[in-house]
Amino acid sequence: MEPDPLDLDSIAKVTLAHYDQRADDFWKGTRDHDVSQNIDALIQHIQGTPPFTILDFGCGPGRDLKAFTDLGHIAIGLEGSDCFAAMARAQGFEILQQNFLKLDLPNQKFDGVFANASLFHVPSQELPRVLRELHATLKSRGVLFSSNPRGNNEEGWNKGRYGAYHDFETWHGFMMDAGFVELTHYYRPAGLPCEQQPWLASVWRKTDSREDG
Repeated sequence: MEPDPLDLDSIAKVTLAHYDQRADDFWKGTRDHDVSQNIDALIQHIQGTPPFTILDFGCGPGRDLKAFTDLGHIAIGLEGSDCFAAMARAQGFEILQQNFLKLDLPNQKFDGVFANASLFHVPSQELPRVLRELHATLKSRGVLFSSNPRGNNEEGWNKGRYGAYHDFETWHGFMMDAGFVELTHYYRPAGLPCEQQPWLASVWRKTDSREDG
């Protein structure tokens, strides 16, 4: 069941409060996670000459911002959590503090968007709009990476956070409708049986058939 539009503010506030309340534990529990496979999947598909300008969508405390910066790229974070934004800024990173459901992004600025474990928090009824806004903030033929916990299109509250858990076919449809073409997809963690790979990772190129703005 889709949330009533009037509930969207509550969805965002409660989900962000969940992260704010657990910011320190989240940082300690995730700062050593190896997502180099995902970072490489984005970078290798961006066309042009580096350094690339990357939007880390849902950057959290800044782990992946550091990884992109260490690779020589220009990384800008987008984060809705007050605590996470402060933690990332304390490391010297530029942060756009924005609610996923109320984006205000520059037009055609980024070579790549890195949405690692973030877009699944967007309710399905809002996802087409959010993906169009990410499409618009990418440069021509820019690349979007996403990694989301996969499911059978369940949606709702899960331990204090709102989430939508799409299968690949449904996710593919959302991305195509927003003006992207698939480059590749895979499941994580690598090297495990399918039933032990809860994460769906996918890489998409912006097509220019949709007018931005």
